Amino acid sequence: MITILTTGGTIEGLEYDKIDKAPEKAPISIEDHLSRIDIAPQYDIKEVFSKDSRFVNRRDRDLLLREIEFAENDKIIITHGTLTMVETALFLGKLKLNKTIVLTGAFVLGTDPKTDAFENLSFALAKVSSLEKGVYIAMHRTLFPWDNVQKWISRVN
Repeated sequence: MITILTTGGTIEGLEYDKIDKAPEKAPISIEDHLSRIDIAPQYDIKEVFSKDSRFVNRRDRDLLLREIEFAENDKIIITHGTLTMVETALFLGKLKLNKTIVLTGAFVLGTDPKTDAFENLSFALAKVSSLEKGVYIAMHRTLFPWDNVQKWISRVN
């Protein structure tokens, strides 16, 4: 069994630059993405919070940590916005939790027909059960350990 903890972000179609612009509900859910997978491992889903990751703070990370600690499963996927995903991975990785934790998200909004949300979520689901305990980021068919990853921001002129 895999526990999926959701936090909002691009994968759920959340993108706003001011907290007062946050919608009441994410435009697309992780369940919507998972419904496209033909054969998926057993999982349970819990929403921890729902926000654009640029607004994720220490309080949110502490809440996420509490959910990880109380999760009965030791295989955990966290869906997270990409802007601060690395910071959350670093926060969790330094704690040396006795679980396998994979953070994933999407570069393209989850509501966009060309989103990478499905691919990234599917990849995380396929990999989480075969990994050693630790914290990883799964994006674009690549796994990164928490202590050897950085956010790459392309600039278009």
